[in-house]
Amino acid sequence: METLARALAASGIATFRYNYPYSESGRGGMDGERVRLATVQAAVVAAEASAPDLPTFAGGHSMSGRMTTLANSKGMIDSLYGVVAFAFPLHQPRRPDTIRAQHLADVDVPILFLSGDRDRMARLDLLCGAVDELPVNAHLHVLEGADHGYKVLKRSGRTIEDVLDEAACVTSDWMAEQIKG
Repeated sequence: METLARALAASGIATFRYNYPYSESGRGGMDGERVRLATVQAAVVAAEASAPDLPTFAGGHSMSGRMTTLANSKGMIDSLYGVVAFAFPLHQPRRPDTIRAQHLADVDVPILFLSGDRDRMARLDLLCGAVDELPVNAHLHVLEGADHGYKVLKRSGRTIEDVLDEAACVTSDWMAEQIKG
């Protein structure tokens, strides 16, 4: 996330990073959904308080992007210009389905999905279908050759930095469009 935050900063996007309690304490396992949602909510409130004059977008990579969309769908975070989901985990590896997308219909702000075409947690045909069905302005940008962690094969001729720079540029352009409204 630090490398992605640097790429976003180079594209003019300020970021506010946070940890979930289980990660911060260094213990294994994952906090329950209620704690993860409360963490996202608290992070958005803190980010807005830290930079009250900036338009607020929220999101994250993988589970954090999903928790952000889920928190918005439950009315826990509002006043956002949009949500950015880096590598949205649509399903478990090798178990493709769209159950994790059901709440997306209740998200009330635009959503940008940035997914690699080698992501084993988001089969592109399923993700495209889920995005196309959303009632809000939703956009999917496919990162060629990238996996769930945005790593690319050496033979692609690209590096992870190339992918992160692309993701940051697309995010910056998309955010500017949302702010113009």
